[in-house]
Amino acid sequence: MKRRAFTGAMGAALAVGVSASPRSKPDAARIVVGQSAPLTGPASELGRQFRLGLELHFNQVNAQGGVGGRQVDLTSLDDGYDPDRCVRNTRELIDRGAVAMLGYVGTASSLAALPMVTAEQRLFFAPFTGSEAIRIPFNPIAFHVRASYVDETNAIVKHLTSVGTQRIGVFYQNDGDGKAGLLGVARALKRQYQSSVGLGFVERNASEVDAAVKSILAGRPDAIVQIATYSSSAAFIRAARQEGFSGVFYNISLVGAQALARELGAAARGVVVSQVMPFPFSAKSRLSGEYLSLGRQALGDAFEPSYGSMEGYVAAKTFVEGLRRTGPDITTPRMIAAFESMTDVDFGGFRVGFEPRKRSGSRLVDLTILTEEGKTRY
Repeated sequence: MKRRAFTGAMGAALAVGVSASPRSKPDAARIVVGQSAPLTGPASELGRQFRLGLELHFNQVNAQGGVGGRQVDLTSLDDGYDPDRCVRNTRELIDRGAVAMLGYVGTASSLAALPMVTAEQRLFFAPFTGSEAIRIPFNPIAFHVRASYVDETNAIVKHLTSVGTQRIGVFYQNDGDGKAGLLGVARALKRQYQSSVGLGFVERNASEVDAAVKSILAGRPDAIVQIATYSSSAAFIRAARQEGFSGVFYNISLVGAQALARELGAAARGVVVSQVMPFPFSAKSRLSGEYLSLGRQALGDAFEPSYGSMEGYVAAKTFVEGLRRTGPDITTPRMIAAFESMTDVDFGGFRVGFEPRKRSGSRLVDLTILTEEGKTRY
């Protein structure tokens, strides 16, 4: 099956859907879930890859009869990584009867949509952000499958200090994602009685990095931690190298490792990226094997494994497990109770656990390194 046909298959089917609100009658045939994500623009690979992973699992479930005999109907709307468009999309998804919002990309978009989702009492599940701003204060409808940016930046700083690196600069995106990661780095450095030697930022969806390069390199860093999406991060790496920086770049998973590698080409060599999902490029685990098999069945040689689509696949797998535990009467309170019963679920290489006052399903963080061929290595 061609990728275009595959990725459009579920989103093209518009359905009345099931509402989490008791005011609406459930659809006997479908369970509608919604996603607002960047499908075009400078961050589009993040949204497209997450959607692909969702579709891989949902299509498999539907081919096997669905959940309780009902098809899972994913509707993905493009927000271009713009919070205002995300809010409009969320209103449309709610009106279409989506019982849950899955795979929203970015802190700013998630924060913009969350008040509406909360007021309408729909589930907000597996956003592609590790920001504490989405996790604190506690919101019972918001469930997180991935580790937080605090977990990722702790792992990066711990590694840097363990190899004796003292001078660390930080390049960040001037929005909720970037500032959340910046705060995580600052806290981790403080625990090591250190602070960054230089800061620089880039605006969301932009690649004007000259001022940031000048500011950060003035502090003579040995390593630079980046908290930005792939297009901005690649622009910064190229510019910093041109200015003579020979140290190591560290990125959190927000960047999108495969997209960054494509942007950089051979210049990707030695760039480090923290990851919060299982290794997706070989069948090192049962989960990875399932993911690779489904991707190849769906897309053949066109299938390109990535951490982004692996995260979508894991999110869909976790969500379906919760749906099955919910039973036929799908309401938000019943879904919450079902997910809270998933205290320790092993998907074959990735464990997820929720509880009544715990909404972070995983704290897994691995550090990987990119090669000049665009590969990802441990």
